[in-house]
Amino acid sequence: MADTPHFLRRDLPLGDVSARVLDVPVHFNRYRRAWWGLFLCSCLLLGVFLAAATVVLWNGVGVWGNNIPVNWGFAIINYMWWLGIGHAGTFISALLLLLNRPWRNSLNRLAELMTLMAVVCAGIYPIVHLGRPWLFFWTAPYPNTMELWPQFKSPTAWDFFAVLGYLGVSLLFFFVGSIPDFASARDRATKRHYQVFYGLLALGWRGASSHWSHWRRTYRFIALLAVPLVFSVSSGYSFLLDLAPETGWHSTVFPPYFVAGAVFSGFAMVIVIALGLRRFFGWQNLITDDHLNKLGLLLLASAWMTGYGYILEPFIAFYSGKEHEILVTLNRMAGPTAWSFWLAIFFNLVVVQALWWPTVRRNGRTMLAIAIGVLVGMWCERYMLIVQPPTRDYLVSSWQPYSPSFWDWALFVGTFGLFLVPFSLFMRFLPMVSTFEVKKVLHRYRGGADE
Repeated sequence: MADTPHFLRRDLPLGDVSARVLDVPVHFNRYRRAWWGLFLCSCLLLGVFLAAATVVLWNGVGVWGNNIPVNWGFAIINYMWWLGIGHAGTFISALLLLLNRPWRNSLNRLAELMTLMAVVCAGIYPIVHLGRPWLFFWTAPYPNTMELWPQFKSPTAWDFFAVLGYLGVSLLFFFVGSIPDFASARDRATKRHYQVFYGLLALGWRGASSHWSHWRRTYRFIALLAVPLVFSVSSGYSFLLDLAPETGWHSTVFPPYFVAGAVFSGFAMVIVIALGLRRFFGWQNLITDDHLNKLGLLLLASAWMTGYGYILEPFIAFYSGKEHEILVTLNRMAGPTAWSFWLAIFFNLVVVQALWWPTVRRNGRTMLAIAIGVLVGMWCERYMLIVQPPTRDYLVSSWQPYSPSFWDWALFVGTFGLFLVPFSLFMRFLPMVSTFEVKKVLHRYRGGADE
């Protein structure tokens, strides 16, 4: 008889998995008070977002701190930051599924939900920062009598297809992967409205062999679609910079650099959410220290890939011998925005070196601190990339500092409410761990004996 996999507790009964996860949405009284506190705080942040978005839509983007030549500010910074966060969900769910790594089963559901919410937060920005956001549908190739079609050379059109395609595939991947758990929740529910709700989501699932056969093929097929999107979306918005004339935005390392950075920040957010759910629901048996260990190793590996970009950028600038390229690079390290460069280096390269030690990777508090630091560092990196080069344009007479306004910050802070409100609702009504996959692994490693 094979041993229980080391990333799960050896004494974890199969029935306990269902009781700990599937009974949460249908018997929520134990967590009600803490959940309402989280939900009300999230609604407060969402209210900040709605107020800021209303001001921007009513008065125009002039309320932001954008100027000439810095006409890209928080909108593009936060778009890239949120979209990058969503990439780790697809990586953990899809790529590790195809690689047959069973430790993903405790994390894939929360990672998929994180992807959905992060992509929504990112997708809001291309709409809000348009001059006429109510006409955002013009970026879609829809039939119209005026024969106006999108300019496919424009990154705005790329944003539309990238975000919509990524959101659609991620939503489909999450839903298909959750169908067996929806059916289990339907069968365990005692109240009629829960039975109807989960019964509709389960699509008539009864666990027949034909159901499982179709489900496995569909699930893996969608995973094969999702994995290339991780690379195409990040590479796409790196080309958004490549098409601009600014010095410092024309490095050929940008596509892999942006992919690595996106996955890096996404792993950090997965760690934050996994630790939060483990503490909130008491899931130490399901999200174990070994899961943190593996996430720490992935975070460390992606940190070094991101660090390669940090090293190569100044090397290319000095190797080129172009005077303005060298000026921009030196200004990045010692100019008015140097704080963003050094914070990115500190959080994304220096702090994460603590992950070489297994005791650090298995400690929830240190992992939480490092993960939050990475999120801050990746935001600073986006700030450094977007804001710094235009402040030192080709003409000295056009050099202008950039200072975000109150409404820049309000909209950004408010997007956390846009993320947390639906996520907290998912916590309340949906199983946050893939119970049938966890039980399948336990059943297999215990020699197929039922418990």
